[in-house]
Amino acid sequence: MAFILIIQLSLSWVINTAEAQNTRVGFYSSTCPNVESIVRSTVESHVYSDQTAAPALLRLFFHDCFVQGCDGSILITGPSAEKNALTNLGLRGFDVIEDAKTKVEAACPGVVSCADILALATRDAVVLSKGTSWNVPTGRRDGLVSSSSDAAIMPTPSDSIDVLKKKFSDKGLNTQEFVTLVAAHTIGQTDCQFFNYRLYNFTSDGNADTTINTAFVSELQSACPFGGDASKRVALDKGSQTTFDTSFFKNVRDGNGVLESDQRMWADNSTSPYVRQYAETYYGFGTAFAHAMIKMGNIGVKTGSDGEIRTVCSAFN
Repeated sequence: MAFILIIQLSLSWVINTAEAQNTRVGFYSSTCPNVESIVRSTVESHVYSDQTAAPALLRLFFHDCFVQGCDGSILITGPSAEKNALTNLGLRGFDVIEDAKTKVEAACPGVVSCADILALATRDAVVLSKGTSWNVPTGRRDGLVSSSSDAAIMPTPSDSIDVLKKKFSDKGLNTQEFVTLVAAHTIGQTDCQFFNYRLYNFTSDGNADTTINTAFVSELQSACPFGGDASKRVALDKGSQTTFDTSFFKNVRDGNGVLESDQRMWADNSTSPYVRQYAETYYGFGTAFAHAMIKMGNIGVKTGSDGEIRTVCSAFN
């Protein structure tokens, strides 16, 4: 009961903070009342034809918010744009946002930002993956800067827990919110290149990472043989890669975390209590995830006269 109370109080605080920053639920209620249904139907059509579109959108939003704030800077195309940073080269979902933007522009030209479309689409992607829903505060404007060099601050799979906590803390997100947001790994896949170093010659005696369950090591080695295709993709949540649930945390608890940074959460005293809690029950997790997504969605937002409303999401006006 105490945990739920804390989350409810935090959620109220986040919503109030969002309103203080001039983002609010229903921002387009009079200027573009159908924007949410337009975005939702667009995301549905893409996800129904390609289930990998859902995790792609969730990852896209995360990468957008961590660099320059949630301002659509990740959507810009250009030789030195943010999306060209090494950490962003595998990002997908841009076509979904452009499709939604085209339809929104037809209904309400020059009104809705690409940053807000991405935020709404991400919520819809989670819901379509059988995850929780939340009311998305809107009113963001699109940023005017997109630089690949800025993406150096992104979290990486090889980061220690202390480094990861610092990167999230720098964005105003606490340890529980960090662990909760990593639940995004409950859907989607990752390339062999981001974890195969754990499978071969990881220890001084030439064995695999001992924090990986022995049976799972064999599975991963079969999927990612030594010297094999580094771009081959593997599910981040063994046995449940298309459903947004808490089985990801059960896998981490049981030594079946694919990324080293994910598995490290079980060994660290500051993160393991949350992993254990979410692994044991879904109760409270949905509210916690909604809280964390709303809070993350207000990192560095541009509102009022800042930024612009792009005509197309891939280019500045």
